[in-house]
Amino acid sequence: MEGVRKHYGILLASLAIIAAALPCCSSQTTRRFQFNVEWKQVTRLCTTKQLLMVNGQYPGPTIAVHEGDNVEINVKNQIAQNTTLHWHGVRQLRTGWADGPAYVTQCPIRGGQSYTYKFTVTGQRGTLLWHAHYAWQRASVYGAFIIYPRIPYPFSHPIQAEIPIIFGEWWNGDPDEVENRTMLTGAGPDSSNAYTINGLPGPLYPCSNQDTYIQTVEYGKTYMLRIINAALADELFFAIAKHTLTVVEVDAVYTKPFATTSIMIAPGQTTTVLMTANQVPDFTGMFVMAARPYLTSVFPFNNSTTIGFLRYKNARTWKGKSPVDPSSLKLHNLPAMEDTAFATKFSDKIKSLASPQYPCNVPKTIDKRVITTISLNIQDCPENKTCSGYKGKSFFASMNNQSFVRPSISILESYYKNLTTGSFSSDFPEKPPNNFDYTGGDPLTQNMNTKFGTKLIVVPYGTNVEIVLQDTSFVNLENHPIHVHGHNFFIVGSGFGNFNEARDPKRYNLVDPPERNTVAVPSGGWAAIRIKADNPGVWFIHCHLEQHTSWGLATGFIVQNGQGPSQSMLPPPQDLPSC
Repeated sequence: MEGVRKHYGILLASLAIIAAALPCCSSQTTRRFQFNVEWKQVTRLCTTKQLLMVNGQYPGPTIAVHEGDNVEINVKNQIAQNTTLHWHGVRQLRTGWADGPAYVTQCPIRGGQSYTYKFTVTGQRGTLLWHAHYAWQRASVYGAFIIYPRIPYPFSHPIQAEIPIIFGEWWNGDPDEVENRTMLTGAGPDSSNAYTINGLPGPLYPCSNQDTYIQTVEYGKTYMLRIINAALADELFFAIAKHTLTVVEVDAVYTKPFATTSIMIAPGQTTTVLMTANQVPDFTGMFVMAARPYLTSVFPFNNSTTIGFLRYKNARTWKGKSPVDPSSLKLHNLPAMEDTAFATKFSDKIKSLASPQYPCNVPKTIDKRVITTISLNIQDCPENKTCSGYKGKSFFASMNNQSFVRPSISILESYYKNLTTGSFSSDFPEKPPNNFDYTGGDPLTQNMNTKFGTKLIVVPYGTNVEIVLQDTSFVNLENHPIHVHGHNFFIVGSGFGNFNEARDPKRYNLVDPPERNTVAVPSGGWAAIRIKADNPGVWFIHCHLEQHTSWGLATGFIVQNGQGPSQSMLPPPQDLPSC
């Protein structure tokens, strides 16, 4: 493919340089990064527009550190709009000020101002991501966050190279305008125009033959693919034609290795796999890699497929515009868009490594159980306003019929300084307000209005909390990726239908459940997660489908200080932005 943009080479080379520059076993080091948030002109899909980026890169720069490192990232906001950045999956032990969600742990960084995020990476290793956490800016402001271990990986395969594979979405228009229009009219959002692999849509989209991701590999070598779903609104299936992927880590936690022909990955999740280049290519020297959505929603969606290519080094190459006619490509291994059976089977295979060196510290008992519905809602249209949602109403979303409203001041700052601003309350309902058949019946015959507020859960330091996330059929059954800030959790159980508090806990996996920071709650089902609340601060819990967060599918929890400085929040930094 002469002339194809060699973004893949830059990514791999830069990652190799970063990794080489990091000593494998050095003492604790402070790693410093400069991030400039800025507009840059970019062309994709025949459209040239100003795109929000960090350091002029799309995707943004890779952050590579070692377990135990101190990290300082100075973010300079060079645009007129507010911004914040979030280091997705980094636990932020006692450093909630560096977590990033706007109006939850900080006020936004205003145009022309800077803020330095300071934190220590403790007890974590693997693949995470970073992204903007203001409005819909993470549509283009995102990148890989890689934590290298201090000791060798717990698998014996020699790794030829480590390759980031970051999925995203491209809008020909302005994603922030999509959100603004959605909230103003009450209608559902417009879908994106393309999916991307490392910022490139691939030849199935208009004007995109030159914007195709290609990764060169050598026959017989094994590669680590660090796969990240940074898409704004879609769970995705991913596969490489005729190649087997071995899952070894999810959300920066080692797993029991297992082989699979494809993966399902939700927004905010990461999956690290090993892939051995052991196939014989045809005359093109290429194999297709592809990602497309896992469909569980009735809303309009982008039903397209992004593809790139695995190119075998020294194989005979094709000297044309494209290795084959893209319309005739066979997407080997890739599940159908509505293949819930595969998504469920894949998720069920993920287990914690649970070795002596990497134990599975799932809480065996709990101090508190919170059962919450996760719902889309249809709100009656206010008087003197026209709404464009279903039957002239507005779409919203909620947890236990509470639609989250971000206050005008940081919740963490209000809590830490004990400000009497009324910006939040500690009375989030710990059970659904009404019992009903959550996943059955005709939801459109029920009252689907929600209540609005900023209600949080408050727990003492060290509390073992179980949260049961129950999907509902309001508007439609849907897979919801729920992300918890500041903590990892263990997915001890999941299933379809309604959670049964007397029956289902008896079937929990308390031996080797997967440990994650983002759980894909089954469409028409439930997931139970257990958290050791040992990180004092205020922590956001929200759906990682961005339109659902905009509609209010979120809450948060406060972990109170424990005993002594080591169990207490650090004071706010001097350069913390003000509202």
